[in-house]
Amino acid sequence: MNNKYKTKSQMVLYFLKGSVIFFVISMICSVLVTFFELVSPKFVQYTVDFLLVDAADSSVPSYIDHVINMLGGRDYLRVHLYLMALVVAGCAIATALFRYLFKLFNSIAAEKFTRRMRDTLFEHIIRLPFAWHSENHTGDIIQRCTSDVDTIKNFVSEQMINLFRITVRIAVAMYFMLGISGYLTIFSAVFIPIIVLYSCLFHRRISKGFEKADSEEGRLSATAQENLTGVRVVRAFGREAYEKERFETQNYHYTNLWIDLIRTLSAFWASNDLISGLQVMLVTIIGAVLCVQNSITVGEYIAFVSLNAMLTWPVRALGRIISEMSKAGVSIDRLRYIMNSEEEKDSENAVEPPMSRDIVFDNVSYKYGNGTEDVLSNVSFRIKAGTTFGVLGGTGSGKSTLMYLMDKLYDLPESTGDVETAENSGRITIGDVDIKDIKRSYLRRNIGLVLQEPFLFSGTLSENIAITQSDASFKEVRDAAKIADLDEAIRNFNKGYETYVGERGVTLSGGQKQRTAIAQMLMGKPPIMIFDDSLSAVDTRTDARIRKALSETTVGTTVILISHRITTLMHADTILVLDKGKVAEIGSHDELVANNGIYKRIYDIQKQGI
Repeated sequence: MNNKYKTKSQMVLYFLKGSVIFFVISMICSVLVTFFELVSPKFVQYTVDFLLVDAADSSVPSYIDHVINMLGGRDYLRVHLYLMALVVAGCAIATALFRYLFKLFNSIAAEKFTRRMRDTLFEHIIRLPFAWHSENHTGDIIQRCTSDVDTIKNFVSEQMINLFRITVRIAVAMYFMLGISGYLTIFSAVFIPIIVLYSCLFHRRISKGFEKADSEEGRLSATAQENLTGVRVVRAFGREAYEKERFETQNYHYTNLWIDLIRTLSAFWASNDLISGLQVMLVTIIGAVLCVQNSITVGEYIAFVSLNAMLTWPVRALGRIISEMSKAGVSIDRLRYIMNSEEEKDSENAVEPPMSRDIVFDNVSYKYGNGTEDVLSNVSFRIKAGTTFGVLGGTGSGKSTLMYLMDKLYDLPESTGDVETAENSGRITIGDVDIKDIKRSYLRRNIGLVLQEPFLFSGTLSENIAITQSDASFKEVRDAAKIADLDEAIRNFNKGYETYVGERGVTLSGGQKQRTAIAQMLMGKPPIMIFDDSLSAVDTRTDARIRKALSETTVGTTVILISHRITTLMHADTILVLDKGKVAEIGSHDELVANNGIYKRIYDIQKQGI
């Protein structure tokens, strides 16, 4: 894993590109909202002290004095008090207008920010190595790209903006309050550091709670995702009760984590509200005493209490922002894990050599990261260009691993000149060019791979067959389907090639899915075709028809057949027999039968129908 994003802020700033200007405009509108909200009590103070009571000791800010002169002066306003009411109403209208603009630009910025996060994450995830996807649950990845993205969006667009608004509001309010009573302002401000301090004390505990809850939510999502995608297997084996209990156990554990977290949050929020309420009560009482003692005027008292009340929500929210910061910090770290995972990369001088050449495996050994034994051990063989090569072996013998290595879904280590580890070593070449030096996209475009369990996307059969060739004609689609012995089956469907294929191809039989995948691969006309046990779900007659059609249409193409079925492999030019990751035998069908080894024993068993 690299450290492209060493800090949380570094990654958030990268995601913010393209939306910063909208956030800035929203913050300017937010400042104007704060100004018009806080200046309104000052006009009320002036009305009470200068127009109703005529308090000579009260001071008037220059901007209010300017407004008064514009409206006709003090004497005129005493007769026309409604003008001051209009000024206060104008402040309210300006507040509403700028609040609308704030919400508008903030929402635009938030959606642009979220779109960039999702696009960047998706683009990065699809470029991550196959091994990374094997190690991380799909449900957990989805949870990070949805729930965690929303958490970060809400924090940046709401909590961070609110933090800015609160800071401005407190600063402006304190300025106005100091102009009224320094003593009362200091008393009011004492409570702010108290709230911030105990919020910081709660921060660590809340952060740990959110981290555990997020992790368990990922496991819960993975459990649900596995059951939804494998619902037919669950039903077929009558595992509904078992899977229901497994899900409920995980859900119970996840719920309890949130209950514990809510207890902590409830204590935090309740104490926050208690301190804020205590502050408002004491300021009101002490201000009333000062007013009775003529230390401040009635208008100043009304204005101060109004300003202090306007600080109640911001001060309470300040503590809540700190708690939300804990949750957002966990989500940012979970996305950093994805973004800091190393993408697949080509070597600096990657090439695009001709692919219709001999394929050579030279002393290839490989062991998966979490495995204890080699999957492949010193495997060496040559596949001549334009021939059909068969691979036979038991479960776990390393047949599929050969193809994954060849397609660079798994990587052999770069040669350093030192003695390589026995687990991962060797070379795979195509036309004497090491596949490490071949561009991945070019390599995979020229190697057609059909898996035993193909994945079909939601869409029509025609769209699935032409998935790699968006500009393919209907004739090309149908020709590929005919070679895969699928055309007749498709024409028997009510909508033919426009038949909708459900998620993962659930509306098709196993054999139909395999043949659809074969047709998909044929559309690309790759010079190397690999069939990884991809005829296992079809009967022997269909198997024979497909192989016959392939032999007639793939002249000059290197075909690699992996199968447990001797009848699928017996007509191959060369057959490799793997046993526990090692080359046990290699030769033609007749040669292997004559050797009287593993191949001969399997052949005899299958021939007898046992």
